[in-house]
Amino acid sequence: MSHSSFDRRSFLKGAGGLAALTALGAGGLRNALAAQIADDATWQQAKGTTINFISENTPPTTAIAANLEAFKKLTGITVNITQMELGALVQKVALDFGSGRSAYDVIYADPYQIVAPYRQGLTDLNTLNGKNGLPAIPKGVGDFIPTQLGAAGYFENRKSLYALPYDCPTMIWIYRKDLFDKYHDRMAADLGFDPTPSDKITWEQYYRIAEWFNGDHVKEVKYGTGHQAKQYDSLQCDFSNVLMAYGGEYFNNGDRVGLLGSAEPGPCTLDQPAAIEAATFYQKLLKIADPGSTSWDWTGLANAFGNKRFAMMPQWHEFAGSLESGDLKGKVGYAPLPTGPKRSVNLYGGCGIGINGNATGKQQTAAWLFLVWATSPQTQLAGLKSKAGGGTPTRTSVYEMPEVQKASTPPTDMPNMLTADTMKVAWQPDHIGLRPKIPSWNQADTAVFTELSRMLAGQKKPAAAMKAAKRKVDSATGA
Repeated sequence: MSHSSFDRRSFLKGAGGLAALTALGAGGLRNALAAQIADDATWQQAKGTTINFISENTPPTTAIAANLEAFKKLTGITVNITQMELGALVQKVALDFGSGRSAYDVIYADPYQIVAPYRQGLTDLNTLNGKNGLPAIPKGVGDFIPTQLGAAGYFENRKSLYALPYDCPTMIWIYRKDLFDKYHDRMAADLGFDPTPSDKITWEQYYRIAEWFNGDHVKEVKYGTGHQAKQYDSLQCDFSNVLMAYGGEYFNNGDRVGLLGSAEPGPCTLDQPAAIEAATFYQKLLKIADPGSTSWDWTGLANAFGNKRFAMMPQWHEFAGSLESGDLKGKVGYAPLPTGPKRSVNLYGGCGIGINGNATGKQQTAAWLFLVWATSPQTQLAGLKSKAGGGTPTRTSVYEMPEVQKASTPPTDMPNMLTADTMKVAWQPDHIGLRPKIPSWNQADTAVFTELSRMLAGQKKPAAAMKAAKRKVDSATGA
């Protein structure tokens, strides 16, 4: 895959998705689900209904779209799926909510751009879960990974459930395991510490490892580290790992504002010493990173890593599926991101799926049946078996399945599971990184990555960039 291109959320292509569902067959899936969740009459109660699902281009949606016949045979429901870039999706959903209609019954509900600003337009799923003859969520909401359920499903409190966790891209340390193994002893002797990637390594040590690779020690790569530091959302994501590791936050009570969200988060805290220290380090780190970093989003970064330009990167874990199917198969390692003065932080970027509150009763019934099916353990397992890579499960029970646990070590037919041990750590409350879930996050995000980009270009010093970002964020939130 030395010159191939792939996208963070769309490396399932064509009809290859959910190969395992095809192998299992619609009847087999129907029986497996019916036996565990509901009887035939329950599944068929909205037979003949057509619903519309709007989604970002994501691995699970592309996979499900390729095999909707299984759901139709199970339920008699027709599902039309529209996939698009997230920004366009947000605009269409906002217009749909504003019109009081429901052009889209099932909605890919990004926590920051849909749930926080438009939650009033979403159905409280608690009113459907096991109610009025509808099936309950198999294994209950407690089967979803807790931090993902909180971040994707709720806003401000846990009274209303707006979405079920659907995908879960999270930033981790991805590196050339072959090079770290080959040069381990020499690196350890030169650096004075064990360089094996883990959350035992500090960000300062990460910097020194990158600097070591930049020297004349290796011929396989030219640089030690690469980053998604384009003036875009990717830059805010890349920086957030360092910010929170250093103890910086976007707002006071950052953990709660990230997990459950807040309509009134208060003043932005990017002007505080920990945030300025993080920005100072980040500027230093980017000075020795591959110079292409400031032109790359996550896709460009992944392609450059695949093209063997550098030895390591902070990157979304779901790229594992593509990396393990290319030239670097078997040569890639995965670990939690380094630790700062406060902790190791791995930024979460997952989303849920919810139901349009304007949908009619029959549409809501059909939409609920689809949500139960699409997020079921069986469907998530089938997605894992896709040869194209597949999404990563959002349920604890899927990770506990013997065949899934076996797949977490090579050789494997579920390449995304090679990250499983790392993800168990990354999603723990003390490791997960959560951006502020606030209604004005779009404007705040733009303010942050714009000021960071000016800092990286040498136009502003770290303290000035952080203080300017704070002012702009406060303007966006009305603090």
